[in-house]
Order: sequence, then C-alpha cells, then structure tokens
Amino acid sequence: MSQDTPCIAVCMIDRKSNLCFGCGRTLPEIARWPKMSGSERRALMAGLPERLQDAGLPPMSGRASGD
Repeated sequence: MSQDTPCIAVCMIDRKSNLCFGCGRTLPEIARWPKMSGSERRALMAGLPERLQDAGLPPMSGRASGD
C-alpha cells in the first residue's frame, strides 16, 4: 500500500460489504479521496486492513501487487 493511496488497481466492489476488493474503501470514500486532508487519508488507511478482515475479504498485505 502506498503512503498516498491504498489503491492497488483491483477496482471491484463487493456487493455484500460495499467495499472495494482491492483497497477496502467504499465508493463515497474513493470519490472523496482527492478532497481529504493527509490526516484524514492516514486515519482511513489505518483502519482498512481490519475493515477488510471484518468483511471476510483477503488482507491487502497478502496480495500480489503486480510487481
């Protein structure tokens, strides 16, 4: 995960949780991302791994990033 964005270019929304499979954000969060302050972004990113786990989606750290 980049420090600037949690996006890993896997942009699909899980219908059950309404979270992006790739980053764990909701569509409204993704849309608002460019307008968020750095502290808002960091706070949101800090909770994404737990959010994905709670939704039963694979954690970002265990994914291939296409290096």
